[in-house]
Amino acid sequence: MASRLNPYLNFQGNARQAMEFYQGVFGGTLRLNTFGEFDPEAGPIADKIMHGLLETPSGYTIMGADTPPEMAHNLGDTITVSLSGDDGLELRRYWDKLSASGKVSVPLEKQMWGDEFGACTDQFGIPWMVNIVQR
Repeated sequence: MASRLNPYLNFQGNARQAMEFYQGVFGGTLRLNTFGEFDPEAGPIADKIMHGLLETPSGYTIMGADTPPEMAHNLGDTITVSLSGDDGLELRRYWDKLSASGKVSVPLEKQMWGDEFGACTDQFGIPWMVNIVQR
């Protein structure tokens, strides 16, 4: 699997509806995971979308999620660039360069879903997420 770069959209409680809308627009396969699937103590956000993935017949990939209440959700700041793949060496190299002069919000490390994941904002204010798929 080659690494891919795609948008990651952030919503405020309506990610399911938005991702289903995009599926209606672009077609394709939609996978949605809730906060409750990964955290049995998610409480009031248990049914909200922790991660949504739409892969379209045209080769587009759109990801999206509901912003948890403890994170800021400001219109205009609702998109992140996501890098994902299974080439750990390549993705760690990107991570090192993107995060070196920026601000790390989630260190690149193994997460509850089994992949290595990190989030940072680069020196130009662009938010990035890097996900190294574990096979």
